[in-house]
Amino acid sequence: MNKFTFSSLSILLVCTFNLFSQVTLPKILGHNMVLQQLKDVPVWGTASPGEKISIDFAGQNKTTIADNSGKWSVKLKPMKASSTPREMTIKGTNTIILKNILVGEVWLCSGQSNMEYAMRKYSKFESAVKGYRPPEDDLNKANNPNIRIFLDRRKYMDPSPEHLGWDSAMGRSLVDFSAVGYYFAKDLYSKLHVPIGMISAAVPGSRIEPWIEASKMEVSPTMKNGKTLDKLSADGGDPGKFYDTMIQPLIPYALKGFLWYQGESNCFLNENIRYAYKFKTLIESWRNDWNDKKLPFYFVQLAPYAYSTTKDDRPHTTENLPEFWEAQQLVLHLQNTNTIAITDLVDTIADLHPGYKWEIGRRLSLVAANKAYGQKNVVYSGPVYTKMKTMDHTVEITFSNTGSGLASRDGKPLSWFSIAGTDGKFTPAKAEIKGSKIILSAPEIPNPVSVRFGWNEAAQSNFINKEGLPAVPFRTDNPWDKLF
Repeated sequence: MNKFTFSSLSILLVCTFNLFSQVTLPKILGHNMVLQQLKDVPVWGTASPGEKISIDFAGQNKTTIADNSGKWSVKLKPMKASSTPREMTIKGTNTIILKNILVGEVWLCSGQSNMEYAMRKYSKFESAVKGYRPPEDDLNKANNPNIRIFLDRRKYMDPSPEHLGWDSAMGRSLVDFSAVGYYFAKDLYSKLHVPIGMISAAVPGSRIEPWIEASKMEVSPTMKNGKTLDKLSADGGDPGKFYDTMIQPLIPYALKGFLWYQGESNCFLNENIRYAYKFKTLIESWRNDWNDKKLPFYFVQLAPYAYSTTKDDRPHTTENLPEFWEAQQLVLHLQNTNTIAITDLVDTIADLHPGYKWEIGRRLSLVAANKAYGQKNVVYSGPVYTKMKTMDHTVEITFSNTGSGLASRDGKPLSWFSIAGTDGKFTPAKAEIKGSKIILSAPEIPNPVSVRFGWNEAAQSNFINKEGLPAVPFRTDNPWDKLF
């Protein structure tokens, strides 16, 4: 070995040793972060095997020893919300000081392009219709240092000695961040007045499978009828691809809950009950990863879109999207799951990326305020079907989430209701509001037995509660509820 080679090898070994011996943190732990209030707060990283590590924050001092693989972790005791910036000091052979840290509420938002939809794509601000104009141009004027954002990038999450950290929701840092995530935080802050931390981990065009740990996909769920569904991963979809690179590096960062806006890519595959079981697997596995089976999980029901006009080897009908809505809703059987309908937030069903993201974020915030934070006076949903009763030649439909009353958005007769007799042939029905109920009738159907509402990919009904939230599409002849 010549001197040059030996010298180069020596330098490489020294550099490698120094890099390994440094205390290193995951990317999610950094300057400007928000720590979850009222929960144990994990702090973790790597160092030399056997190295003593100390962490100081908010009057707490924790020490630990790195294990044989160099991994270490501690938990800070639960803290109350604080908008006073503080420093965290992590000491080993080197010292890391993380600055400007707040304590408040932390949410992870994930999914595909409609969740990733960045603030810079603010296409609907100037042309807003439907009465959903935001009060100000947040992209250029947002300036709330108590809202912090972390953009989870696929090629960025490997641990390193650099701790660039989070950003405040203002200026250039907001340009690439999720519009839904930001507006959720903005509205939630107006209700809670504590720091809000948002983590965005979303990839355009992604199916649900890449967000689920691959090993969790190798199951064959047993349905209610006792039959088994094929393995969830049987149809491919790159299981675990984004879980490994974007979700796993966040675990076990303390969270309040999850927001999810995904499904278009699986809807194009004509999925229904299969998606419901995949969705259930994702929710339960993420909760298990964070060691909390009660973590809130709120999701967005897909917007109306003309799937039936797409040309591929999987022909679509106008009812494929409603069936997908139904599949999404099946996971509402799980504890602490809720959804929002956005059937009214579409200007054209030819647009897979509808605007009005600020209203979507606001509606998710309404759910969180009511369900996660106990603000029961906040109406968080439009009317939701609960039961039906046949009366003479009519059908009486009862709803929950009626708010301060049922209404028509435009004052015209309620649209997109249909009824059918025993032959299963549906015809448009006259719908009349009677207190908190809807009475349906159609001369052609003297003995109605089934009801459908909004059961079409183009359905944008005017049926709302008086808080302006749209009724959730449904059918009384749902076959999937018996299988899930």
